[in-house]
Amino acid sequence: MTHRKIAGIVTAVLGLCAIIAFFNAGMDTPLLSWPLTAYLGVAFSIGWSTGIPNFLAYLLAALLFILVAVGFYKLGSWVYGLVFKRS
Repeated sequence: MTHRKIAGIVTAVLGLCAIIAFFNAGMDTPLLSWPLTAYLGVAFSIGWSTGIPNFLAYLLAALLFILVAVGFYKLGSWVYGLVFKRS
């Protein structure tokens, strides 16, 4: 595995942790239940604001977290490529 992929994975994990911490800021839930609480909160927000069926809200919430992880992965590998450019 190249260093660029490792930097992307580390950035994706840190980005997801930051998003989950942002969604759980000020709540009284234990740390281990933060990912589930964030996921259910996003699914509720999508379902409540749009009025779509529950299964579709859960699917869109999962897709949103996947897209965020992919976006952070691409950002991390791109920044690593900029910083450690090889000629």
